[in-house]
Amino acid sequence: MKSPNTALLDDLVPGDVRERLFRRIAGRTDELVALTQDLIRIPTVNPPGDAYTTCAEFIGDRLAGRGFQVTYRRAEGSPGDSDRYPRTNVIARIEGARPGPCVHFNSHIDVVATGRGWTVDPFAGKVRDGKVYGRGACDMKGGLAASMIAIESILEEGVDFPGALEISGTVDEETGGFGGVGFLAKEGFFSRPRVDHVIIPEPLNVDRVCIGHRGVWWAEVETHGRTAHGSMPFLGNCAVRHMGAVLERIENQLIPHLNTKRTTMPVVPEGARQSTININSVHGGLGEDHEGMPSPMVPDSCRMVIDRRYLIEENESDVRREVVEILEALEGERPDFTYDLREVLAFPPTMTDSQGPVVRAVSAEIERVLGRPATQVVSPGTYDQKHIVRVGHLDDCIAYGPGILDLAHQPDEYVIIEDMVNSAKVMAAATLNLLAGGAR
Repeated sequence: MKSPNTALLDDLVPGDVRERLFRRIAGRTDELVALTQDLIRIPTVNPPGDAYTTCAEFIGDRLAGRGFQVTYRRAEGSPGDSDRYPRTNVIARIEGARPGPCVHFNSHIDVVATGRGWTVDPFAGKVRDGKVYGRGACDMKGGLAASMIAIESILEEGVDFPGALEISGTVDEETGGFGGVGFLAKEGFFSRPRVDHVIIPEPLNVDRVCIGHRGVWWAEVETHGRTAHGSMPFLGNCAVRHMGAVLERIENQLIPHLNTKRTTMPVVPEGARQSTININSVHGGLGEDHEGMPSPMVPDSCRMVIDRRYLIEENESDVRREVVEILEALEGERPDFTYDLREVLAFPPTMTDSQGPVVRAVSAEIERVLGRPATQVVSPGTYDQKHIVRVGHLDDCIAYGPGILDLAHQPDEYVIIEDMVNSAKVMAAATLNLLAGGAR
């Protein structure tokens, strides 16, 4: 028996068109693998933002050769942008035969640092056991490659479609996306009437439709002290000890409180269905790059960055208040305790309508291609949907792509080739469904 979503898809995309499209995509498996390898071999590590322009031009040149109108936009003045590390984004667009909606595939091209523990070259794009290995293979160059092959296959098949197709490669998602989707959203690249539906090929697993993400509040806490000789700490005021008191309250008061907060959001994995806080970094006293013997100094400053993820049932003011109450209590209880609190970034939770067009179209094709119903999930961390919804005011946006979520940012990161092929099929048929439905 067909689900309601599959029945809807049958009405909009002729079966013979879909089957030809699927055969074409399957026949391009080697090309899909090679494209993924080529993207991995461009080391777009962020920070600092290496090789952004090289990667953007690689994508742009390929799509321009297939008839797309290609635009490059540098986010001058955005965090990290410089002549050495320009924040270069690429947007490619091709028009259909007649007016209609626009489906946009957005992928970030930046990857995190490799870190330790790799058993393969992280930028070689090694293929082994049906997988492509490398930094960014999963998050998210495999998804970018799948979306490009999907859209190119629609064009090569000669499908008569209304509206427009867009593909973008954007920067800095791993550090907030301000120079990428955030910048482009302010310029109208992710708003109607230019764009109607957005699919972000993030690695949430090939049978899942990600409809949103938890909220995030990052802040830096600095405790202050006074320097003195390390042999006479009683003459100074140790900022690190003050920070230790903050950490003790977070550990013994705030974390147990957050553990009681649960959400109805379908967040994955299960552990992320509650509020969480992480200590991203602590720095006090001597710099971490000092060499030789440390000098005997009482530290007069200690800084900590906290990463608070919150639920749709919470609000940002309460999230901030929970931390401020700890700091204010210590200020009243602990001699010579002073602090500064600086907000680093904040984005509210977001969820797309589970019955919206893009959710229905992608869910229907997942069921058709994989033979099982799609699962709707919410991401534990934010991704660029936050800018599309908040700045572009475009709600019909999801994340869907190949890649296993748990492998993101791990050593020996990989993407399964069969998953890339299947996700490309889903992307291509869902795109035709959205275009036909909007035109109708």
